Parts: sequence; structure tokens; C-alpha cells
Amino acid sequence: MPHLTSTEIAGRIEDLYGAPLADLAAHAQDQPPGMLSALLGMHDDLALAERSIDFHRDHLTRLIHPERQIGRHEVSHLLDGSRRLAEAVAVRDVQAKSVVAVLQSLARVPAPAPSPPTASPPLPALPHPAQSTAHSR
Repeated sequence: MPHLTSTEIAGRIEDLYGAPLADLAAHAQDQPPGMLSALLGMHDDLALAERSIDFHRDHLTRLIHPERQIGRHEVSHLLDGSRRLAEAVAVRDVQAKSVVAVLQSLARVPAPAPSPPTASPPLPALPHPAQSTAHSR
């Protein structure tokens, strides 16, 4: 299963529902919980995990900068940052896998085609005028 980002997932949700994500989120707030709100929640969780990955990766990069000394105090920060980064990656992977599976199980229902106009029933044939059997001379 390919790894999709929250941006790609957002595009798939928009394609499925035929509207921008912001409009869908506004619409979902006024509706009872359903598939749309579940997909939007999964997308939000995925986006949060991606931001967390970026944050913890940047934090670790600062901690291991070549000009920086790593002492006893920094080691605990490195271990904690590494653990948090691993957790964020795990959450991202689970969220991505789940939302992709749900999206693959759904398909956009095409709008119903307008039914062709029904032909009105043919009018009954008009009765032929009665012809007399007697011919006038």
C-alpha cells in the first residue's frame, strides 16, 4: 500500500465528495456523525502526525548539530526526541493505512442521469364518420 501524505488524502476526500476540504468540514459540523466526519477526523490525525514528525526531526537535527557538544543531559533529550519521532511515524503510518483502506472501499456515486422524458401515450384514433350505405342518386 503506497504511503500517502495528508495532502494526497485531502485530494482523495475532495474527489470523493466533489467539494473542497474546507467546505466539507463546514458541512460536516452541521451533520450527525457519519463517514464524512470520520474521514475528516482521520485526515486531521494524519496531518497532526506529519507535523509532529517534522517537529521532532527538526529538534533532533538541532540536538546533533556537528558544532554542538553532546553531554549526559543532551543524551536524555536525544532519546526522548527519538522515541517521540518513532511514535509520530507509527501514528502517521497507521492513520495513512486506515484512511487509504476506507477511501479504497468507497466510490463516488455518479449523479443520477436525468430520465428521458416519457412519451405521452398516443391519442386514441378518432372515430371515422359513419358512412351511409344508401347512395343518393
